[in-house]
Amino acid sequence: MEALKYHGRLRAYLLMPVLNIILLAAVSIGLDFYHLDAGVVLSGVTVLYTAVVLILFAWVKKKLNTELINFATHYGTVQKKFLRDFQLPYALLDGNGRFIWLNKEFQKLIHKDGSYNKNISTIFPEITPVILSHSEDVKQIIRLEYNGRKYRIELRRLSFEEDEPKRREMITTEELIHSINAVLVFDETELYQIRQLNWNQQMVPAIIYIDNYEETIEGMEVVRRSLLTATIDQKISQYFQQYEGIVQKIEKDKYFVIFQQRCLTDLEENKFSILEEIRGIHFGNESDVTLSIGVGVGGTSYPEVLEYARAAINIALGRGGSQAVVKDHHNVSYYGLHGKEVEKNTRVKARVKAQALREMMTSRDRVIVMGHKITDIDAFGACLGICIAARHLGKECHIVLNTITTSLRPLVDLITKEDDWPDNLILSTQEALYGVDDKTLVVVVDTNRANYTECPELLERSKNIVVFDHHRQGDGLIKNPVLSYIEPYASSTCEMIAEILQYFAERIEIRPKEADCIYAGILIDTNNFMAKTGVRTFEAAAYLRRNGADMTRVRKMLREDMHTYKARAEVVRDAEVYRGSFAISICDPAGLKSPTIVAAQAANELLDITGIKASFVLTEYDNKIYISARSIDEIDVQRIMEKLGGGGHLNLAGAQIEGGNMTEARDLIKRILDEEIEKGDIEL
Repeated sequence: MEALKYHGRLRAYLLMPVLNIILLAAVSIGLDFYHLDAGVVLSGVTVLYTAVVLILFAWVKKKLNTELINFATHYGTVQKKFLRDFQLPYALLDGNGRFIWLNKEFQKLIHKDGSYNKNISTIFPEITPVILSHSEDVKQIIRLEYNGRKYRIELRRLSFEEDEPKRREMITTEELIHSINAVLVFDETELYQIRQLNWNQQMVPAIIYIDNYEETIEGMEVVRRSLLTATIDQKISQYFQQYEGIVQKIEKDKYFVIFQQRCLTDLEENKFSILEEIRGIHFGNESDVTLSIGVGVGGTSYPEVLEYARAAINIALGRGGSQAVVKDHHNVSYYGLHGKEVEKNTRVKARVKAQALREMMTSRDRVIVMGHKITDIDAFGACLGICIAARHLGKECHIVLNTITTSLRPLVDLITKEDDWPDNLILSTQEALYGVDDKTLVVVVDTNRANYTECPELLERSKNIVVFDHHRQGDGLIKNPVLSYIEPYASSTCEMIAEILQYFAERIEIRPKEADCIYAGILIDTNNFMAKTGVRTFEAAAYLRRNGADMTRVRKMLREDMHTYKARAEVVRDAEVYRGSFAISICDPAGLKSPTIVAAQAANELLDITGIKASFVLTEYDNKIYISARSIDEIDVQRIMEKLGGGGHLNLAGAQIEGGNMTEARDLIKRILDEEIEKGDIEL
């Protein structure tokens, strides 16, 4: 039998008589100095007590050891029987993950007997040596599937080295196992099924708008108009009835739909085919009928998912309509939009936004306007237009501009040389942040993403934010702007600002050189009026021309040096034609002050090559890879750029990639194109 050692309270109890002997001896010695007779008597009592204690200890020691061993054995037997018959699978592993002991339920689970001593990874490959080597007393939870059922495995490593827990044991042996891993298995198959059933039965709200209802029915006969409306109602109702949905028409061009979560997967797989069904309806209407659908999912309450649906429909409309947007708390998914954005001929919205901007500027003391990082000509022209509006009201206005590119330098020099503009018209980020208060209005132009702006910190410090942009909305939107005017059909932000200035005041002063800058923004974004132009684009250009914009001066400002021209030609020459339809090239930034501008220009020129449906030009600037994507009408480059974290328009988009290299980024574009072709979203 191995020697037993006593620890903890048991050892203290057994040592109590010894302590009493020491105490009596000390008292007897002390009495010898004061009362000899009493000291002698107490010494005799002490000797007698010591003899009795020693005799009793020798007599009961063997019996005490036997009782303690019997108790421990019985306790261990009961504990082992309890674990062996435990209704949950339970096992012990050694430090390397090999089975030491398995209870009956664990043996049934893995169809092995109690002698099985191989590594647990032979049964559950998900439990790797790295997981087993975690620090002691840390419970780990691993979820896995085994034999068609789902399990939650709780794993805890226990150590038995000399430490405080060991000293608290009543009895221990000399030899101990260094460490073991306890494994407990829970079958959660039914729980998963119930959760999935609950998820499938959750109600999903959707909001549907007819994008161009007024424009479509205008000029139609009354009978045809009624027939068109009835057909749209019928198709929408029939489409969602097959998914057991409920459709309620809330306005002449708006619908509210409720369906179960389980149907959303089918809707996404067929990419909301109702969009194409409605587009094919013609009863004498000249233009196609298009729908926008906003779906909200994943909320903790019905008001929350309804709010997601409202946000989704706003995103769909802000991206030009003719698409479905599914939004939850974190993600946004887009479906549809195979055609161009529908341009609205009415300028009522521009007039309303202009008046709202005027009221906001009137109640503020200071205006700060900024565009996106590496501000281009369109963003600067729009910033200048806001400054013109602020000047008309006598308000202090500044432009946040950190980087002045070579293409932007002529415009900046042209404006800053004007005597009427203050010397501090253009501010850096640090200067702009100084003095921002509740009386400061922050205006963002040519972007609707917070992290793309020249100074994102301004958006955090100010509660008065206005957004003007012509790009489709995506992730990372500026939160809670007091005024937002986003029109994807517009050719440029300068076009939008030109319209705003027309309705801002009856006699607002726009000087010729200022008109040149705004006109240049329209010219650049439309590629000399060759791309994304509409009636309102030329009307805005005509308005600027009436205010003194001169084509000759603008052309001179937009000229470039020979080195830049050669660099662009080099990009076009070295372009790779992928799958016979896509031009992909890399712009070497060496020696270029504005490589992103050169890349964008080269992407435009690549579209002039016969057979090229889309172009992608990559360049590196400020430790980031910038991608300029262009197409004419067949390829939606914005969807491709969104998969890279970017965005833009149907035919004009871009993205920024942090880290990686050019080769990896180019290969990534190719993989995305291959996926789009395989899914049928791109037809060659």
